[in-house]
Amino acid sequence: TDWMWTSYVIFTLSQSLMLAVSAAYYLTFTGIPGTATYYALIMTVYTWVAKGAWFSLGYPYSFIVVPMWIPLAILMDLVYWATKRNKHSLILIGGVLCGMSMSLFNMINLITIDDPPETAFKYPRTTMPPYMTPIEPQVGKFYDSPVALGAGASAVLTVAMNALGFKLTTW
Repeated sequence: TDWMWTSYVIFTLSQSLMLAVSAAYYLTFTGIPGTATYYALIMTVYTWVAKGAWFSLGYPYSFIVVPMWIPLAILMDLVYWATKRNKHSLILIGGVLCGMSMSLFNMINLITIDDPPETAFKYPRTTMPPYMTPIEPQVGKFYDSPVALGAGASAVLTVAMNALGFKLTTW
């Protein structure tokens, strides 16, 4: 349904951005490497709870992908430790490295879905006009997949939000 498609994308985006800003802020505010990883662990547990709720509503368990936040936050902690003397490096390297790795970790996570193309077609967005439907199904298989859009948009926005989170605390 359209509700399911939209809520999945919003869920993925909001969780990813919340991690990027909050973990960056938490890490730089406390000044203790390891706090971002701790925050990511909390976020992952919250997501497992949400995943359980989706599963109870009847959606397939493998459809709700839990983003790989813990390795992302470990990278964030390492960048913070490595750039303690140069805050601008933290903003640049931390934002880009963590943000770009988000897409990698999310895409690796798609392996946990039983059949991504089948899942993408089984839960399409229903409000697309007929003229936007691909004639050849092999072309643009993921053009309207909530999994691909959620992971991709999260990765792009996480770069900016992560850098912003660091910038706000290292002004």
